[in-house]
Amino acid sequence: MITLNQCKLIMPKQKEADQWYEAFQAILPDYEINTTKRIAYFLAQCAHESAEFTALKENLNYSAEGLLKTFKKYFTEASAQVYSRKPEQIANLVYANRMGNGDERSGDGYIYRGRGLIQLTGKDTYKKFADHCKITVEEAAEYLETKEGAVQSAAWFWKINDLNKYADQEDITTMTKRINGGTIGLEDRKLHYKKFKAILC
Repeated sequence: MITLNQCKLIMPKQKEADQWYEAFQAILPDYEINTTKRIAYFLAQCAHESAEFTALKENLNYSAEGLLKTFKKYFTEASAQVYSRKPEQIANLVYANRMGNGDERSGDGYIYRGRGLIQLTGKDTYKKFADHCKITVEEAAEYLETKEGAVQSAAWFWKINDLNKYADQEDITTMTKRINGGTIGLEDRKLHYKKFKAILC
């Protein structure tokens, strides 16, 4: 398993590496993330998805230009100006009527926006994770913003998507597609893996 010193090297931006270390020690073995490869790949993917363990919830504070680039199917140039820099309204629009969320007026998009180290998103996914933890979906939203909840949600997602198998096969491309839906940030994920594996060896 990972040591506290290794944890500090893996997350140099974190002043609370000891708390992350405790969460990793307590949770990763339960999900069989228990070899150098598995741990290094898990941490590499988490590092990319969470801006190196600094962001446990989705920001969505997009400019009009950012909206047209990231969510172009949902915005025109005119509507992007209206929604610019309004994270709650953006989330409620782009996540409406999918992933178990209600319509834009329900507010579900913002309530169930990406949270945790691998950014669980949508009411359906929150509900599945909540059931796994034997808590309510409302409690899950709060839990995901804690270090323990952020790690457990990522490890749970890792297990249900059979990502240990791809870690064992060193198939980072398939792993990334399972997490991201595509290969966004693949090179960054590879760099994190190379660095973390060297630290863990």
